[in-house]
Amino acid sequence: MITSPHKVLIANRGEIAVRIIRACQDYGAKAVAVYADPDAEALHVDMADEAWALPGISPADTYLNIDALLDIARRSGATMVHPGYGFLSERAEFARAVQAAGLIWVGPEPETIENLGDKVQARKIAMAVGAPLVKGTPGPVSGAAEVLDFVATHGLPVAIKAAFGGGGRGLKVVWRQDEVEELYHSAVREAQTAFGRSECYVEQYLDCPRHIEAQVIADKHGSVVVLGTRDCSLQRRNQKLVEEAPAPFISDVLRQKIHDSARDICARAGYIGAGTVEFLLSRDGTLSFLEVNTRLQVEHPVTEETTGLDIVIEQLRIAEGLPLSIQEMPKPRGHSFEFRINAEDAGKGYLPTPGTITHFRAPSGPGIRFDSGVRAGSTIPGSYDSLMAKLIVTGSTREQAIVRARRALCEFEIEGVASVLPFHRAVMVEPDFTEQFAVHTRWIETDFAERIEFAPRQTPKPDEVLLRHWIELDGRRVQLGLPAKLFSGLAPIPSNDKGNISSTTPINETNIEAPISGVFHSWIVEEGKSVREGEVIAVMEAMKMEVQVMAHRAGLLKQHVEKGKALEVGSSLGEIV
Repeated sequence: MITSPHKVLIANRGEIAVRIIRACQDYGAKAVAVYADPDAEALHVDMADEAWALPGISPADTYLNIDALLDIARRSGATMVHPGYGFLSERAEFARAVQAAGLIWVGPEPETIENLGDKVQARKIAMAVGAPLVKGTPGPVSGAAEVLDFVATHGLPVAIKAAFGGGGRGLKVVWRQDEVEELYHSAVREAQTAFGRSECYVEQYLDCPRHIEAQVIADKHGSVVVLGTRDCSLQRRNQKLVEEAPAPFISDVLRQKIHDSARDICARAGYIGAGTVEFLLSRDGTLSFLEVNTRLQVEHPVTEETTGLDIVIEQLRIAEGLPLSIQEMPKPRGHSFEFRINAEDAGKGYLPTPGTITHFRAPSGPGIRFDSGVRAGSTIPGSYDSLMAKLIVTGSTREQAIVRARRALCEFEIEGVASVLPFHRAVMVEPDFTEQFAVHTRWIETDFAERIEFAPRQTPKPDEVLLRHWIELDGRRVQLGLPAKLFSGLAPIPSNDKGNISSTTPINETNIEAPISGVFHSWIVEEGKSVREGEVIAVMEAMKMEVQVMAHRAGLLKQHVEKGKALEVGSSLGEIV
């Protein structure tokens, strides 16, 4: 039996926390989970060897709270910290703080995270090793005027991108010159919300490109190994829904170019750990470096299934100073798909749908792997990402994997919250994807014509705060946290108006409805101003996503809500009269 002397603090939640816990169990290490108030009964909390509270709801107070995480590491006796993906996983200051506390950081060195996390600096590294690149600004731009200057020189479309961060957040594509002002400010807002830094740069945008990436793993002894390619072209809002490995329908020459560029970029950067080098491939065959994700990717299971390597265990080995288990790229064994099972209504623009899962039946059988952070009875909070689980399907060929995927997706049942399962089922019988591979990163939003019905849904409740009170146990003062619902029949529980969920307002033709359940971010158009139909008038946020509110008619704007208000889908934001 494998045993490890280490105790790993997992600075994350949900599906990825469960995945890391399982790797710790296989590796013989102890796993320490953390949880915000809405996650008190989450699956990762039950599965870990220990679970510690991060009091609060907002990411800033919980999973992004470096001081609180390090305090738990100290109190729990953790020796290593694994950040998962998202949250603090690509924050150099967190890696540096972990190391300063005398703990082992499971990831690249802080300096590497800074160099590659800065997309402008990463472009310079890619350029230095001869990796393919489109034109871009030499650094972050200071405002919309600089974006317009770039457009005047290089033309449209262009991409305005967060200089720090990834995952499609803080990325806006400009197709018309009159969109520059609003999309620049939208990218800045998203970047600040998601990554704590608002700087954005600009580069040429390849129209209708495929998204192809290479999984890289490197140890502290100088070995850098590329584990193969993945195609992640099926996206909505620049975030992936389906991934597969190896990337299909590319030549051996192009595949080798991707492998070589990825390896050279990571070697030049002094990379340590698991990372992903991403590229865009246009329809005319132009390949361009996109970015490096200095963390574990959501889609890492398809590479694990086609290589036989446990990437998370390799991360733990590398962090301990051990050499890689392999020294060269393994030959792919079959073909694998990953379907992200998000709590989103595919029939309503993939809008997030927080709520409680009332029924959950996952598929099984030959070629099926299921990585989940939820179960029946789990609550999907509105404060965090919409990912519930991942269905990974593998076959000896792409054709066999497609057949198995169709069967598995038909077996899958989720009730209580909307999910993207209807999209997955539809796309796996779509010839553009299954046969000639005509898809691209905007295919879902432009070419995919399948009509998906609105999903039935419950009215979501606000994320629940635990009620906390000091008590004494054998003379020791400790804090007790209990779900508020336990006291629902005893007395009304006070809450301030800022956190309340507003009741819906009867629909009328002048009413502006909230398109999602979430937090109202800001008005774009001032009170009393005239608006035109289709104009962006406000912004809401939910599940780490910014959603624009459009005017449904022309007229004068009357505002009913203020910044920070929590709202149900369909609630009244104001009127256009």
